[in-house]
Amino acid sequence: MYDQKELPDLIKQTLNSRKAKRINDPPPNYRHAGVLIPLLVEEGVHKVLFTKRTDTVEHHKGQISFPGGATDDEDKSKKDTALRESYEEVGLLKKNVEILGRIDDIFTMESSFIVHPFVGFVSGPYDFEIQEIEVKRLIKVPWDTLIKNNLEDKTYTVESAGMSYQTPAFEFNGDVIWGATAWMMTNFIEILKHK
Repeated sequence: MYDQKELPDLIKQTLNSRKAKRINDPPPNYRHAGVLIPLLVEEGVHKVLFTKRTDTVEHHKGQISFPGGATDDEDKSKKDTALRESYEEVGLLKKNVEILGRIDDIFTMESSFIVHPFVGFVSGPYDFEIQEIEVKRLIKVPWDTLIKNNLEDKTYTVESAGMSYQTPAFEFNGDVIWGATAWMMTNFIEILKHK
């Protein structure tokens, strides 16, 4: 479906040829967060980096997510938030990331965030250093696996506050990526499909 060698250029061209959908008028109790969707190449294979969160973090305990978090006052932009949080969580230096563009903003219902996702290409190989208070481990999923999962249109049932709802889901080596992270990944893939 995609030429591995040309994938970063295709992503950059596609994301920069469209205007990301922004959430401009959020409910008053929502906070802003920036996340990075890190792409990297290992042994000639493009992969997406996810983190498995610890059970001690404040939000989304034990879930699989992208590096990111709440915007701080010192952040100049949502992109700065995504890069700062990526450094804090996985030791990713800003100078080693090329921001390719952004995808659409989303709401997280359970934690009341408006998430601003940025896609970045990590020059490497890169020696990530996880912050063990927040990140239990890293998960690197091949791009083609995510595309295949998306085509299979998998869903996951989530129970929260006594309610059940369906989210998109991606599976890899026994891990299930669901919720806001799966919504972002689905949005990312759909944007590329309709380039």
